Amino acid sequence: MGLNLTVSHLVQRYNGKAALDDCSVAFTHGAVYALMGPNGSGKSTLLRACSLLETADSGEIKYYNSDNAFSLPHDLSLRRRICLVLPKIGVFNTSVFKNIAYGLSVRGFGKKSISQQVYEALDAVGLNHKSKQNALTLSSGETQRLGIARAMVIKPEILFLDEPTASIDEENTRIVEEIIKGLKSSGRTMIILTTHDREQALRLSDSVVSMRNGRILNQQQEVPF
Repeated sequence: MGLNLTVSHLVQRYNGKAALDDCSVAFTHGAVYALMGPNGSGKSTLLRACSLLETADSGEIKYYNSDNAFSLPHDLSLRRRICLVLPKIGVFNTSVFKNIAYGLSVRGFGKKSISQQVYEALDAVGLNHKSKQNALTLSSGETQRLGIARAMVIKPEILFLDEPTASIDEENTRIVEEIIKGLKSSGRTMIILTTHDREQALRLSDSVVSMRNGRILNQQQEVPF
């Protein structure tokens, strides 16, 4: 049974200003959620808190399935089950293959298993032909796809995507959207993404979560702005 996630009364302040202000929302395993709102609404801050990249000032983040609830931030095993892909992907100065393989290597997978899983991820994002190329030479769109492949290869139960198509061209945007749809159809991974594109949110998600001024306005299939 996959992970579910609830956020209750989350508050996060930077220099005295609330980036998250009494934020409460629920996410269910296997679904795709789009967080929408203007710049500064708290979308990225919410993703960083939920992915354990930052610790909120107050409130509760709870991961659970039918058998267990996970205590945060102490249950480090949870970090192996979730993954955040940021808008600007940091890559290593080595091949595309080795960039994707890194997460499996540090988890102790054998060479044969790594090779199989990396090529599956490369195929899923359309970068098989780039496997031996230095990752630093990729275009911005290809780099974004590399970042998603690097996340996919560890098979996270929850994948956070912060503005996954913000700075890439139309063709790469189409490819990234197809990748998200493929993950959605598998039913194995919950996806929570941020976007400014209303039509994209409706195309990709099962539920749209609207935010403004650090607050959740509503959670529905239509966007009110």
